[in-house]
Amino acid sequence: MVSPKAMSEAERERKFLAGEFDSVFSCDQPEPHKPLLNKAMRIKKPIYLKLTKLAKQKKIKAAKKMLKKCSVCPRDCRVNRQEEELGFCGAGSKAEISSFHPHFGEEPPLVGKKGSGTIFFTHCNLKCLFCQNFDISQCGQGFKMEAKELADAMIALQNRGCHNINLVSPSIYVPQILEALPEALKQGLKIPLVYNTGGYDAISTLKILDGIIDIYMPDIKYADNKISLQYSLVPDYWQIVTKAVKEMQRQAGDLVINKEGIAERGLIIRHLVLPEKIAGTRKVCEFIAKEISPNAYVNIMDQYHPAYKAYSFPPLDRPVSAEEFEEALQIAKEAGLKRFA
Repeated sequence: MVSPKAMSEAERERKFLAGEFDSVFSCDQPEPHKPLLNKAMRIKKPIYLKLTKLAKQKKIKAAKKMLKKCSVCPRDCRVNRQEEELGFCGAGSKAEISSFHPHFGEEPPLVGKKGSGTIFFTHCNLKCLFCQNFDISQCGQGFKMEAKELADAMIALQNRGCHNINLVSPSIYVPQILEALPEALKQGLKIPLVYNTGGYDAISTLKILDGIIDIYMPDIKYADNKISLQYSLVPDYWQIVTKAVKEMQRQAGDLVINKEGIAERGLIIRHLVLPEKIAGTRKVCEFIAKEISPNAYVNIMDQYHPAYKAYSFPPLDRPVSAEEFEEALQIAKEAGLKRFA
């Protein structure tokens, strides 16, 4: 039998959809995370199942209209993506993905025993010169999907027992995701949707997602616009991400974890520690504690290592040291944060 790793991406996805092997990769499955928060009132079903058909149709129509003069993300390029005009991100009218599979490297409340059902979208509205997935985000490695195919991918992940559908880098594909949702619902989709984003999201788009997304997972990358411009070509990142995270918190609230240790609804915030404090960890953590919630579930991440063009841009040309990470974690605690991945 041919190993999944030896197959092309398209062949792997075809076999995965057909159920010809259990997973597109093998790895140990960790024990479920102990719940950090249990609420007496258990959330019984994903929020999108509570929306009326008419409400969903209105959201789909509003999102698709954004593509004609693209305003899906804060870049506000105004190109006609319906006619395949390309703006800053390089995305067109169709969803493009690089892969989809159960993922066991995400936050414990998303992973559980059977993994988080990740769908990795191609292209990005950020141009991070240290991106570890640059072949996907910057080079456009992936393939186009019709709405039904995207819905089929969601159902395939659910059928594998994944605890959620984890939409990775979805900010520029909200219209396509919403277009796929009715077909996925028709096929029986019933697990939470995770919006896994770099944080550069338009408030108008997030408001359309109100009532659709159960778990928001933004990455607050920087606290300084000069740094975000230098390393991700974003001149207004801090203003955009802080407003976006506030809107996500308004919609979803603090993370709710059930008795099995699985996230059901709420906000997870990621922050990647960068060398020499250039991510602005103190300002980020103080913002979260004071303006979002001291009970926010936060992942202070230590896995930075140089990738893509980072070797040419000191101090990003080296990994984060253990001392830098420990200091960042202490800063988060001093800010008043107490729930960590």
